[in-house]
Amino acid sequence: MGGMEKMPTLFDRPALQRNRARADADALFLHDTLAAELHERLNEVNRTFTSVAIVTGFPDFWAQAFPDATIVADDEVLALAPGAHDLVLHVMALHWANDPVGQLVQCRHALQPDGLLLCGFLGGQTLHELRASLAEAEAIVAGGISPRIAPMGEIRDLGALLQRAGFALPVADGTPLTASYMNAFHLMHDLRKMGETNAMADRIKHMTRRNVMTETASIYAEHFSNDDGRVDATFELITLTGWAPGDGQQQPLRPGSARTRLADALGAVETPLDPSDT
Repeated sequence: MGGMEKMPTLFDRPALQRNRARADADALFLHDTLAAELHERLNEVNRTFTSVAIVTGFPDFWAQAFPDATIVADDEVLALAPGAHDLVLHVMALHWANDPVGQLVQCRHALQPDGLLLCGFLGGQTLHELRASLAEAEAIVAGGISPRIAPMGEIRDLGALLQRAGFALPVADGTPLTASYMNAFHLMHDLRKMGETNAMADRIKHMTRRNVMTETASIYAEHFSNDDGRVDATFELITLTGWAPGDGQQQPLRPGSARTRLADALGAVETPLDPSDT
């Protein structure tokens, strides 16, 4: 008999929890940046939120950033009561979710009508330099590539996650951040202090061969050094914004419903396309 297909498990949750437990509060600069971004966005919303929930794997940091919020672990099943909150923040966790749409659906169910979700996490451009250097080094030294950096969503696809989860007025945007390090070894040490090291379920469980890491550092320095002789690392912070459906909520216009032509609004001359040019 057929049944529902079980979603593949990409991430090892116990390993993720161990990584986070080793995190150093002094290394959470990405959380600092995201917290400042979320506070700024909330200041721009003409509304006072009275029941805030934060979904995160870093409860101590986010309890300080939003002292009046209820902190909820980013488990597969979120401890959120239906319709209990007018604001849910899902922070620095969605890139480790085995079921990201499921996480967003649970957040929507926890929101009151016209409640707001802000979701911040790492996107697909994150650590692209390290990803490329590791792949090239393993191909040279070991003759193959193993899973080392988690797959992360591209911004062009992420707005669709909000729509699939039933949010209204979905918006996705990204902010690339560049950090510099003495070398690739210092970057990897910092990732450990951030609690963001490899927690993929099919990762290699034994220690990586030293010559792979040495080759990685050499390739990284060759291709991604900056003018100061250090190496750059990209972190892409993605923010998703969505509203729980509610009465009287602003609605996007239907395609083709505009009453003014764009050319008229811009004072431009509209030139019809010549079919022979297509």
